[in-house]
Amino acid sequence: MLDRHLHPRLKPWLNRAAEKLDRPGITPDGITLVGFAIGVLALPFLALGWYIPALVVIVLNRLLDGLDGALARRRGLTDAGGFLDIALDFLFYALVPFGFILANPLENALAGGWLLFAFIGTGSSFLAFAALAAKHQIDNPGYAHKSFYYLGGFTEGSETIALFVLSCLLPGYFGWMAWIFGGLCWLTTFTRVWSGYVTLASLEARQQGAAGPNDD
Repeated sequence: MLDRHLHPRLKPWLNRAAEKLDRPGITPDGITLVGFAIGVLALPFLALGWYIPALVVIVLNRLLDGLDGALARRRGLTDAGGFLDIALDFLFYALVPFGFILANPLENALAGGWLLFAFIGTGSSFLAFAALAAKHQIDNPGYAHKSFYYLGGFTEGSETIALFVLSCLLPGYFGWMAWIFGGLCWLTTFTRVWSGYVTLASLEARQQGAAGPNDD
């Protein structure tokens, strides 16, 4: 919900940083891998209850995730880079709730499991529509900078990072935040499934109408 408003404001800053990083030996995929390696540290930090160090590596991971995309746009987006980026992003999004579960299984396990369950809904609906949007060459002017179709919703990247930051700052409230955010994720999933189905069904109906009746 916030991504389409925040991205245009962050893009100039990321582009300037990418310009300084645009040197031989530095690649978008390399930044993606370094960012993911840093982000993975959030899992043991959270499990140990080191919430501020976890917050630092979470923020660094997200900054590098923005930089790899900005550098990729300077050099030309690739399918391989887009695949690597989204695959590692989803793994990162899953390991943070799991870290909170490990930190306090008694209080966080059920809420963290609910949040991970909800992430499956948002992730699967997102990726399923992106694959079919590419097949049908559906344009997405709202997120033209993405290497794949970016289907929005109530809970996008910005809201998820806000949840992670607040959870690190207020770990005692992780359970409540996870229950609420998980519910919003399911609203996002339902709207994505419905709008995606309607969009594809309408597209197929138009294509069948343009093809005309079968004369056989």
